[in-house]
Amino acid sequence: THVVAITTGYSAMFLAGMLAIIYVVRGVFTRSLKKQTADSLARMTYGVVCFATLFSFVGTVLGGIWADQSWGRFWGWDPKENGAVLIVLWCAIILHARWGGFIRQRGLMIMAIFGNVVTSFSWFGVNMLGVGLHSYGFMQKAFPWLVGFMVSQLALMLIAAMPLERWRSFGAAQVSSRSEQPQISSALSAGQTPVQ
Repeated sequence: THVVAITTGYSAMFLAGMLAIIYVVRGVFTRSLKKQTADSLARMTYGVVCFATLFSFVGTVLGGIWADQSWGRFWGWDPKENGAVLIVLWCAIILHARWGGFIRQRGLMIMAIFGNVVTSFSWFGVNMLGVGLHSYGFMQKAFPWLVGFMVSQLALMLIAAMPLERWRSFGAAQVSSRSEQPQISSALSAGQTPVQ
């Protein structure tokens, strides 16, 4: 049914955001984000966003079919329906930005983290608006938690957007490449072949 597909797609978008957070935290706060790890996390994030796009789209279409059979209309601009389209559009924007070369690894990660904001608002936030067929009164106490989560994601995006020189992993790579240069130049001046 549409609920299973939607839940799978939305959960996949959160997984992509979590992979992006791992990338940012390891890159900014530790020296453990090596190129191979960064490339692997970027490939996984991209693949999960593809998966999220597919399942979110299929779930949205199935939800429209269900609404047509149950309520007599495919689309009624209900906030929950709009949120579903927003998630599909955000996933498509990420994929097209990556395909078009507008973003690279770090841009992909920042956009995936913002996907957490889009998904959390569209999945939970629209329920708190109090309008539409998907409004649930018991969600009001969750509002501060939702806002806190969204603010934390925006803060992570700002941290990810810091210049690379401020990332500990990038600084470690710079220091190691600088420390190798004198050894290479002294080996060349002595007529030896540098070992790398």
